[in-house]
Amino acid sequence: MGFAIRSGDASHITVKPGGCPADGGDMPWLAWVLIGWTALAVVVAVPLGLAIREADRRERGRGQHGASPADSQPLASRPVRCRVPARRRIPMPPIAVALAGVGVALETAGFLIRASGAERGAARLFSMDLPMSVPRLYVAALFVAAAGAAFLGATRAGSRRGWWIAVGVVAASVAQVKAGGTVHVLALATLGVSGRPVIAAAGSALVAGAVLASLWWVSRDERRDRRRVLVAFGLYAGAAVGLSGISSLVGQATGASAWTAAATFVEESGEALAGVTVLIAVLVGVAPRLVLPAQWSLRRTADAETVDAPGSLPTWSPGSGFLH
Repeated sequence: MGFAIRSGDASHITVKPGGCPADGGDMPWLAWVLIGWTALAVVVAVPLGLAIREADRRERGRGQHGASPADSQPLASRPVRCRVPARRRIPMPPIAVALAGVGVALETAGFLIRASGAERGAARLFSMDLPMSVPRLYVAALFVAAAGAAFLGATRAGSRRGWWIAVGVVAASVAQVKAGGTVHVLALATLGVSGRPVIAAAGSALVAGAVLASLWWVSRDERRDRRRVLVAFGLYAGAAVGLSGISSLVGQATGASAWTAAATFVEESGEALAGVTVLIAVLVGVAPRLVLPAQWSLRRTADAETVDAPGSLPTWSPGSGFLH
């Protein structure tokens, strides 16, 4: 079913039968733009960013104006430089890249199906935002895994059991809502703001802020994993609330158009990437050997309470990317 705006009166929208929107002529253009930008980001942006990073590293090593004065001194007279160990940053494991790629691929398939007007029958299983669709179940599975890991960590971390139980409860709640739960939809309908995206987004932001504040309070004595996990949940809240509000505004302004499909794609892809971030953040705190390099030394006292997971997945070399 498509929508068309009658000429001369933009306030009335007529429903047209058929599988494609009335402005379907714009959809192939938007689809090709999306595919082109994705290919450009993968093929050009990543190698270019790595090259710039390596060039900056070498430039800092040699100084801003060629060789440093110490290079011209005899080897015996050169001063000995003591390098201050920098704060370690966690390298991004390849499993995180693979999970993110699967999520974006599912959302891209859903976008192309909707943009082409073929979202009917079995194709609805790959819808970006319908309950119990494959993309939504994939994101829900990420949070189910994060919740399971957090609950497992709570059994080992005696001094931090409350923190990991709280993380598991929040992750499980997100998984239930993302898979197909309608609690938030019913709440918005009860409050009478389901048709007012700005007010609905503001209310959802207050709820998300209250949840994050509760996690922060529970983790007031936690120093090892608090910032990483809270930032990960904050990223998901920003995607689920902020990007959702934007897509709702676009949908209200343009109807079932290509712009609405594109806004939904950005929202759902952001949630998928944030879900991967939450899972990796929890695994680093609960089972670090699953995501950290084999040579990474666990030097904190709390590391003794992590789940015993011998071995590790392969990781990229330093400089290839980091997960803060």
